[in-house]
Amino acid sequence: MSRETPSQFAPSWFSAQDHSSAVGKQQALGFVRLWRTFMRARLFIASVLLALQLFVLATHTAGPSWLLLISVLHLGAALAVLLWLHPIPNSPPLHPQWLLTIGIDVLVFACLQHLQYGGISYTPLFALPVLLAALLGSLTLALTTAACVTLLLLAEAALGAFFFNEVSSARFLQAALTGTGFFLIALLAQQLAVRLARQEALTQSSQSSARAQAQVNALVIENLSEGVLVVDSHAVVRNSNPAAQAMLMHLPHPQQARARLSARAEWADLAMLVNKTFVLGQPQTSELNLAMDENHTHRLRVRSRLTSVPDESEAGLCVLFLEDLREVEARLRTEKLAAMGRLSAAVAHEIRNPLSAIAQANALLEEDASQATQKRLTHMIDQNVQRLARIVDDILNVVRVQSGAADPAALVLPLDAALHQISREWSQQHQVGAILSLHTRAPRLRIGFDHEHLRRLLVNLLDNARRHCSGAPASIRLSSQPSGSAQVRLSVWSDGAPLEAGVLRHLFEPFFSTDSRASGMGLYICRELCQRYGAQIAYQRLRLEQGPGNEFYLLMPAAAPPHPPGPVTS
Repeated sequence: MSRETPSQFAPSWFSAQDHSSAVGKQQALGFVRLWRTFMRARLFIASVLLALQLFVLATHTAGPSWLLLISVLHLGAALAVLLWLHPIPNSPPLHPQWLLTIGIDVLVFACLQHLQYGGISYTPLFALPVLLAALLGSLTLALTTAACVTLLLLAEAALGAFFFNEVSSARFLQAALTGTGFFLIALLAQQLAVRLARQEALTQSSQSSARAQAQVNALVIENLSEGVLVVDSHAVVRNSNPAAQAMLMHLPHPQQARARLSARAEWADLAMLVNKTFVLGQPQTSELNLAMDENHTHRLRVRSRLTSVPDESEAGLCVLFLEDLREVEARLRTEKLAAMGRLSAAVAHEIRNPLSAIAQANALLEEDASQATQKRLTHMIDQNVQRLARIVDDILNVVRVQSGAADPAALVLPLDAALHQISREWSQQHQVGAILSLHTRAPRLRIGFDHEHLRRLLVNLLDNARRHCSGAPASIRLSSQPSGSAQVRLSVWSDGAPLEAGVLRHLFEPFFSTDSRASGMGLYICRELCQRYGAQIAYQRLRLEQGPGNEFYLLMPAAAPPHPPGPVTS
């Protein structure tokens, strides 16, 4: 007895899905196709019978002339059913579609069998309605049809004995054997039809699951940040995902195109790793430097795996997993910086008190300073103390934002009024003049946001915009507007240069900044504040009437205005 491997019983992700709808549609289409085939066969047989009756009538060989009328009516009925009758699967035995097909055929064939002279036997034609009932109907309908045909054959033998005094046991025996054969045909054909229908449903369900699984696999592979290459034993790339194409080719690679690793010198190390994997038959791991051109060198960590094949005479495929070491190192740096940030938050509390003491001592020294050199030194001390204080405040702000969750429902802040106040204070503090333009289009909307937190969020975004804008009038734009019935859109736009792809990937990470004098906490604090109040922040490159620029926009849930207090009843 052979043992089944565990993988043979591994469930598919889609085994629990209901494919009955799709399978039902396919079965209905198959029923209609088979029905049409039988109806065309009926039309063909009716045409042959009409031609036979015309020949008999022309030669005066056998049968009454009115059998021609029966053949014409049979042909017309078969044509009408083919053109106008719509088949219904799983219909009851006495449904009109069976009476107009099986019933008419049995009656016509019985009339021809009984009234036709000259020794012509129409008994084989009864197989058509029996097969029609067995393949398209139920077992009851099939056995009923076979029983009717058998009774008609026995009745014909009995009528012959009654009217013509021709009692023949051989004729009765032939009718009984023929009827038995029709019963066997009905039973076997019906069982075969049920088995084929079951296998077809299983096949269609398996194909549907396989297609869904293949689509999910393709989607997962395409969206992996890790590069994936599928290579055969001849070092021909059979498939690759977008990440691998970006690492090796810098451009999307057509699915139909085949690339050979040995065709390009910079891929020689990859080809050697693939060959080593096939020769040893074991997974390999290596770090490679691929010189794409004079200015670009990719440092990759490559892991190779072989696919299993049922036939050992066939060579499998080698799957290469590519990791950009620069991305790996960047993630490690981010994790280290985040850990350092948590440590810095603890240290910041201890720094604040000595920093305040330094600021007070410097203020006392400045009062006694009389020479220009002394004033310049105290001014330098004051500037650096303020810079350190801002950095300490940024670190502590992150701690304050993350500690405890806010209840936006308990806060109701008029948005446009708050924007006017915050923008006016920021403009006066930085003396920016006409750089900032304010556009408010939500005069009646309120948000569930603390005023101080909204001010901190906007000041961070406005400071960031001021560092990167051109400084021209209206080069910074602060705007608000409704977004649907339940949200408010708040945006800060500046006419700065586009952000680099490397900056975009780490835009909202802590301690990441392109300015060496900044702490890299501003956008991170903005994101933490938004998450605290159920808002969302994002970046996009947007063109306005002033030209293209960078926009940071927020989607904030609108808050219902507070209800006025009701009348006091005594």
